Amino acid sequence: MSRLVVVSNRVPVPTPGTPPAGGLAVALSGAMKARGGLWFGWSGRTLPPDAGEPRAAQLTESEGVTYAVVDLSERDLDDYYAGFSNRMLWPLFHYRMDLTEFTRVNLAGYHRVNRLFSRLLAPQITPEDAIWVHDYHLIPLAAELRSAGCKNRMGFFLHIPFPPPDILTVLPNHADVVRSLAAYDVVGFQTPIDVENFETYVRREKIGRRLPDGRFVVHGRTVRVEAYPVGIETQTFADVAAASGRNALVRRTKESLGDRKLIIGVDRLDYSKGIAERIQAFETFLLLDPEWRGRCTYLQITPKSRGEVPEYAAMEREVAGLAGRINGTFSELDWTPLRYVNRTVGRNALAGLYRYARVGLVTPLRDGMNLVAKEFVAAQDPENPGVLLLSRFAGAASELDGALLTNPYDVDGTAGSIARALDMPLEERKDRWSSMFQRIREYDVAWWCRSFLDALENEEAAPPQAGRIAAVR
Repeated sequence: MSRLVVVSNRVPVPTPGTPPAGGLAVALSGAMKARGGLWFGWSGRTLPPDAGEPRAAQLTESEGVTYAVVDLSERDLDDYYAGFSNRMLWPLFHYRMDLTEFTRVNLAGYHRVNRLFSRLLAPQITPEDAIWVHDYHLIPLAAELRSAGCKNRMGFFLHIPFPPPDILTVLPNHADVVRSLAAYDVVGFQTPIDVENFETYVRREKIGRRLPDGRFVVHGRTVRVEAYPVGIETQTFADVAAASGRNALVRRTKESLGDRKLIIGVDRLDYSKGIAERIQAFETFLLLDPEWRGRCTYLQITPKSRGEVPEYAAMEREVAGLAGRINGTFSELDWTPLRYVNRTVGRNALAGLYRYARVGLVTPLRDGMNLVAKEFVAAQDPENPGVLLLSRFAGAASELDGALLTNPYDVDGTAGSIARALDMPLEERKDRWSSMFQRIREYDVAWWCRSFLDALENEEAAPPQAGRIAAVR
């Protein structure tokens, strides 16, 4: 096996005494440990104002893997990360054209940082290395490495949605973005719909075609473009959830709820997650189904993110205001309908809260996959599982055919789905859960990693078999 070089915006450098990062980091580091590996990216730190340009990566060795990180200047961070990546690509790829902000300055910074990464990474690459680049921050990296003479096999995985042509072409440099994707040998998307959007763009812009074997010719290069839906460490998470009764936070939460049913939502504070619409749906549910007042509690856990972006600060105020309005309207002396928590909750406690919940609300307005949906399913008690209420606009909806699919823009419809989930009989809950759990256990994060690397390292590898559209039930 060739050595694996992983490149991502942030690098999860192991810290002694702390648990490893999420399942993706575990899978990728495991693949690198098996064959030797290098993980390269931003350190998360910024340079002092008088430090000048970064000149070399800082190296850390751990269990056979080299972690190479580089500090960025404040200017680079503003243009590349906060600017073009998160104020142009992120909203546009999540279909939020109204929130996009394009400037040539930010675009220049985006390419400047990708050139910097290429310049610092290229000397560390050997001709036999397989290179796997992750996410929208680093789309141009393969083209930069090719310009530097790198002939290695290179793959790219997009963790967020790939939009249809009518949305993508809002981006002034959309042609350059797709040309950059064509510099890779393998491009992975989350769902078949993302692949269809890519194919439609290529056909409409007359820049390539799909070959009979499923690969594409784009701008004269042959590239494999497939759906590789990201999974989780299913069995590990299920085991953690099963043992969560010993967790103090879980015990206290259960005691505070009494015999009330728990409805749970867990999301980063982001406008793509549909948190405001979800809270409004819960408010409508309480209005339309008053018999549930005092008999259920909705827990929304929402850690803050990207506080430097004005849209996120405005959203935080909106969500907090909605939560206050519901509690002010419906609360009793012995019952608060909505518990809104603005901080991170540990993995073990989350697993236990998922397991205890009767309903999991995962209702993003648009999401590449959404691993919370899969974690909720993995955490359930097989003898008394909860119900997953899932947005049809989450990538996970193409796999989890036992979920109640809902349209998060339809507040009344989502309210009705909450009532249906709470009233669902045990046998139906068990039937729905069983099909989903089998799915996520077979197509877990190890499958995702293995399938992508098979395609990257073997040009003739068969396409993955995980892509299918779930039936609405």
